[in-house]
Amino acid sequence: MSETNPGNTVAEEDVQELRARMKLIADADPSQYHNSFSLMRYLRAFKTVDAAFQAILKTNKWRKEYGVELLNEKNPIIQKHVEGKKARVLRHRDVSGRPIIYIPAKNHNVNDRDIEELTKFIVFCLEDACKRCFEEVIDNLCIIFDLKDFGITCMDYQLIKNLIWLLSKHYPERLGICLILNAPAVFSTCWPVIRGWLDENTSRKVKFVDDINDLSTYLIPDVIPENM
Repeated sequence: MSETNPGNTVAEEDVQELRARMKLIADADPSQYHNSFSLMRYLRAFKTVDAAFQAILKTNKWRKEYGVELLNEKNPIIQKHVEGKKARVLRHRDVSGRPIIYIPAKNHNVNDRDIEELTKFIVFCLEDACKRCFEEVIDNLCIIFDLKDFGITCMDYQLIKNLIWLLSKHYPERLGICLILNAPAVFSTCWPVIRGWLDENTSRKVKFVDDINDLSTYLIPDVIPENM
């Protein structure tokens, strides 16, 4: 889940070897294709060619079995959660050029949700945001959790676990930064639990933002929706 950075480089020979392996399966099944940026993300995340190759195969298998291609705007599950304003990929980007997934916690109730449906909606949002990346410039995302009007019933540990798993296993190196806005005092009891699920590198990507000046470091404050 770590952010792309110049110090985390990938050897060109590893990219070439992984590309050669992928070509063998892509020739038989074009849906298995991954571009060079994707191969480098897997190599950064999984360190070796063998581990990256196996991770890609698992992702490809998961995408088919999970029906990722069917998670589009016409899907009733997706429509339901769009209308419920559970999350949105914003039109604007952060100051680094990352696509932004905005999640207003106040619209979520852990006691009134289908975790499988909601996870599919999160996958839809990740897919949408990833497609908006200018990979030649930056290929990771900004995820914003807005905790305005947050209550304890808004805290969904299972959904957070699912998001962490997705980013680790099937969207490696896609998380660039995660902003936590308007965190109330009650969230201080939730954060240590979540922090325990994150590796050190990922935890450094989580930034708590308390005011407009801090927010301006990461994005233009006006991009935050007022109608969600």
